[in-house]
Amino acid sequence: MSAAVLHPFQAELRATLRLAGPLALANLLQMAVFATDVMFVARLGQQALAASSLAVALIAVLMMGLNGVTGACAPLIAADIGRRSNAVREVRRSTRMALWLAVALGLAGIGLCQFATGFMLATGQEPELAREGGKFLGILSVAMLPMAVANVLRTFVSAMGRPVFATVITALSILVNIAGDYALVFGHFGAPRLELTGAAIASIITASSTVVAYVVAILTDRRLRRFHVFGRWWRPEWHRLRRMLVLGLPISGTLIAEGGLFSGAAFVMGRVGEAQLAAHTVALQIAAFAFQVPFGIGQAATIRVGYHYGAGNREGVGHAGWASIAVGMTFMSVSALAMFTMPRLILSAYVDVSDQANAAMVGYALSYLFIAAIFQLTDGLQAVAAGVLRGIQDTRVPMLIALTGYWLAGFATSVALGLFTRLGGVGVWIGLAVGLTVAAALLVARWHRRGHFAGLAAA
Repeated sequence: MSAAVLHPFQAELRATLRLAGPLALANLLQMAVFATDVMFVARLGQQALAASSLAVALIAVLMMGLNGVTGACAPLIAADIGRRSNAVREVRRSTRMALWLAVALGLAGIGLCQFATGFMLATGQEPELAREGGKFLGILSVAMLPMAVANVLRTFVSAMGRPVFATVITALSILVNIAGDYALVFGHFGAPRLELTGAAIASIITASSTVVAYVVAILTDRRLRRFHVFGRWWRPEWHRLRRMLVLGLPISGTLIAEGGLFSGAAFVMGRVGEAQLAAHTVALQIAAFAFQVPFGIGQAATIRVGYHYGAGNREGVGHAGWASIAVGMTFMSVSALAMFTMPRLILSAYVDVSDQANAAMVGYALSYLFIAAIFQLTDGLQAVAAGVLRGIQDTRVPMLIALTGYWLAGFATSVALGLFTRLGGVGVWIGLAVGLTVAAALLVARWHRRGHFAGLAAA
């Protein structure tokens, strides 16, 4: 059957898969970059893994917030293209202002990370863990600047119909990161053995090489080159910058609320016990790995819905949104089944499950993975629903929903059950499930009622 005679929903489903596939794969590959760090650091011992997890928990929240602001260029670019396919000037302005924000916020993030040790101590972490984690984060934070720039360039190439560039570049970054970790963490290839410091330096090298790769790709591709996104980089576009902040700050608040839920859980887990924190780190890596697919679908949904929103196509907006949700739910059903049926096999990719020294950590991790399997559907649903709402440039109410779901419901439950009952770490993970479920239900309800606030018919 040709695309010309497909039902509009089926056609949109295909278009969403074509865009979401490379983006989801790029997200999975990015998680593989992070996973290689965990695998190398885990071999330095439980304390090194716990210390690095505290640092990564903090920088993850900061990067989510930063990428939320700069990521507002995605719905803006998509809407401009939807209104006029040859919107070269508008796309260039949005990308340029997003790069400005990436540099400014990246530098601010580096400055904040220098106070990490004091923050960790203030949250009740063990002094040695806080000192080691703070030192690690102080170096790792330098990677925030190139990571922020790379995220903007990735958004640009994806919105321009070149998402495969993100996939290829991220795949290459895995090789760079593995080589850097192998050389600098354990002292191979004639490099000094730097352990945690080496892992941080390897991350900086990887992020910087990723930016270089995107620049080369943009300058060598005929379609991308004509936008001249690096031309007149010093020229401000204040109206576009203000619009990006209006949309981006609530997106940032939403992502910080979500990331803060998981990072906050890590700090709660640090007070429960070191073995529980190490198990939480590994289990969360696995859950986060699966989450990258619906997150990529949500990114694609923002662009697909944004195209139709800019064109004033009400029916297209509805088809694009529901198609994205259907794709996300299908995948998360598969990932939930995998976690239910083979948790030990999945866990063995990160730690030696047969080593008696890891017995306690493995036991805790298996319990957490069981809960993760339960909340896979709602985790994916909230990610895609947030993406489709961004496509119609609805960001303020979703931010309030995130704060309500993740913190008033989720984090409060984690603290109550984790610190004041015998459930301990399991209680913390029950709180994560509660927060994700509440947020998912409210976001889908918001999407269903979009015609009441966005001038759209309920298609």
